[in-house]
Amino acid sequence: MTRIADLLAAGRTCSFEFFPPKTDEAARSLEKTIAELEALNPSFVSVTYGAGGSTRERTRDVVIHIERDTGVTAMAHLTCIGHTEAQLSSLLDEYRDAGISNILALAGDPPADAPDEFDTGDFTHALELVELIRGHGGFCVGVAAHPEGHPRSPDLASDRRHLATKLEAADFAVTQFFFEPEPYLSLVEDLAALGCTKPVIPGIMPVTNASQVARFSQLAGAEFPAHQAARFEALGDDADAVRALGVELATGLCERLLAEGVPGLHFYTLNRSTATREIARNLGLDRPA
Repeated sequence: MTRIADLLAAGRTCSFEFFPPKTDEAARSLEKTIAELEALNPSFVSVTYGAGGSTRERTRDVVIHIERDTGVTAMAHLTCIGHTEAQLSSLLDEYRDAGISNILALAGDPPADAPDEFDTGDFTHALELVELIRGHGGFCVGVAAHPEGHPRSPDLASDRRHLATKLEAADFAVTQFFFEPEPYLSLVEDLAALGCTKPVIPGIMPVTNASQVARFSQLAGAEFPAHQAARFEALGDDADAVRALGVELATGLCERLLAEGVPGLHFYTLNRSTATREIARNLGLDRPA
């Protein structure tokens, strides 16, 4: 079983994130995307987990399928809000039995149609989930990082301290997406000042739909820079031009991050491969391993 911590120790990683499909047609589309991105020899891929565990079985099935059937290392997202310890322990047992060794531990959100579930279950914070996973043994554990601060954090300084505490217990972090390098570079600098030097992989979201990304940004507490938004707005409904600009901007961001020596790049694909493959080509990441 391949541990992401070992991949990071060996050199820079390149990874992709997917979400579990809801329909048969979406499942076929995801299979196509996985096959297209598998050709880039990713270090690993991850699969998200819906609010309150709403995609628990679908996430599990996709993760196990990727790990068993594609030869690509898969990391399962797992959230704890609204879950009991018994539920999470059972799922961890399933993952261990299936040969899954990498988990991204998240607090998560309650389902939009059942917000009171935030107050149910046995856990409130991701750190508690990290500790539960550690108690099961054998897993490599990642956590989430927010370069511009978690939306529920009272301030940036306390968010940094909380992240440093999480990383003491975890192996690495993957960040929320961001659009300019400074928030990420400040995050790493602030963690180092707190004595934390665990790998923090930057998360990259190529803009292919500006209004969609603006909504995502608002939810995630990530600033969609006004000067970038204006460039997309000027393109109107020209989808090809929007994607081309998104690829150009994401390529430039990745080039700067690589020059700064980041431990890897993690692409939020939204289950589509075109923009990510174009960025990989621009960066020379599409060459055979």
